[in-house]
Amino acid sequence: MGLEGRKRIQKSKVKRKKSKRFVRERGPFLLFNFDFLLILLNHLAFVYLTSMYAIVDIETTGGYAAANGITEIAVLVHDGQRVVKQFETLVNPGQPIPRYIQSLTGITDEMVSDAPRFEEVAATVYEMLRETVFVAHNVNFDYSFVKHHLNGAGYTLNTKKLCTVRLSRKVFPGLPSYSLGNLCRSLQISVQGRHRAGGDARATVQLFEQCLAGKGREYIQDMLRRTSGEQWLPLQLDPGDIRRLPAAPGVYYFKDQRGKILYVGKAVNLRRRVSSHFTHNEPGRRRQILLRQIAKVEYAECASELEAIVLESAEIRRLWPPYNVSQKQPQQQYGLYQFEDSRGYLRLAIDRRKKHLPCLYRFNLLHEGQVMLRKMADEFRLHEKLCSLNKKPLSAEEYTALEKPSEYNPRLQQALTVLQQQLPTFAVVDQGRNRDEQLCLLMEKGSFWGMGYLPAGMETQNIEQIREYLQPYADNDTIRNSIYSFVAKYPEKKVFL
Repeated sequence: MGLEGRKRIQKSKVKRKKSKRFVRERGPFLLFNFDFLLILLNHLAFVYLTSMYAIVDIETTGGYAAANGITEIAVLVHDGQRVVKQFETLVNPGQPIPRYIQSLTGITDEMVSDAPRFEEVAATVYEMLRETVFVAHNVNFDYSFVKHHLNGAGYTLNTKKLCTVRLSRKVFPGLPSYSLGNLCRSLQISVQGRHRAGGDARATVQLFEQCLAGKGREYIQDMLRRTSGEQWLPLQLDPGDIRRLPAAPGVYYFKDQRGKILYVGKAVNLRRRVSSHFTHNEPGRRRQILLRQIAKVEYAECASELEAIVLESAEIRRLWPPYNVSQKQPQQQYGLYQFEDSRGYLRLAIDRRKKHLPCLYRFNLLHEGQVMLRKMADEFRLHEKLCSLNKKPLSAEEYTALEKPSEYNPRLQQALTVLQQQLPTFAVVDQGRNRDEQLCLLMEKGSFWGMGYLPAGMETQNIEQIREYLQPYADNDTIRNSIYSFVAKYPEKKVFL
């Protein structure tokens, strides 16, 4: 080894000795600083997470924000240890306060007559809320009102929400009730000014602090995650109901606590569609009342969007849910009937549908049938009095001028044949939910007959055999138009029978 090599080895040994001495002398200091850094970071995270809570309570003139005003508001900003800022005021709602609400809250029209309108305090409220977590007992109610009225004053509120009802259920499981009054009794929280914004807000602060003293902090971090659902789901709804929904087509059912179906809807993606009902805080009356009642979500998975459309329409008409508005039109009320009169002439008439008398064609409206019958009469030279288009009876002179039944009746039969040709019988065959089945929807003489699943690979030419696998459903315009639109787009899935 040369001289240069020995010098490099000597320098390396000196460096190692210096490093060991530095670690021996400074090691405890470094470890101390590392531990201190962890403590500091945890403290900063604690401050960040806990310095953003605004406990809010409001009193209102009614149950939904779109048509009701705020009569009182209290906001108490909490840093996770104590209240550091607060604001409380009566508010002039700009409308009379109903008598029963005056009796409940003690707030009268006289008390708010000289109070500021919400627009006058909106800037203060917004500044206190905009960088906080919005906390309330049944938070969606308070948040929907405050957000709606801030929007009306020109402020857009988009903050995280925390519900102390949901939080209390996690921290104090097994209590008989989680209403604010009952929780305060169970946890020995004193309440002064019940059903007033300030009194209820201060009670909620004490409840919040008891939650923090338990395991509340770790629950809060989970509840504030964007994907948790705790911020936007209805109060009674278990987040697990949403997590269990598949990302597949289907029909969903919203139920209340007693199991009554409130609403039926369809989806291409069940989980995404159901979640969208709750992530938009719309202030309308029907929506707000519906959201307060939803306690359970059930679903029926479908093979395709078409099946979901058909099943939704059939279920709405079968169940008649109170919060479904569309597709509640009257069922087809009228039918086209044929009969022979005493002189041997075949006649056509439109009448209300008979339960045990099959009709040639169905109509929702009488006018719809009359328009179709007029076209048939004009095209095939049918006598308007023999088609009930003119209600006056045929006179003796008119009978004399008529063709013989043997000449007239074939034209009418031809008209009906053309009508039947326009009402074909076919099946729609598509992929099923798995490889072992195929979806089948049956149209018979222009009307929807039923829907179900056939074994994979089964021939679809025998209509009687197909019926054995299908569930019959009532026909309606929505189903029929959806099927016709589908086969126009995918003609290869239409099988004539």
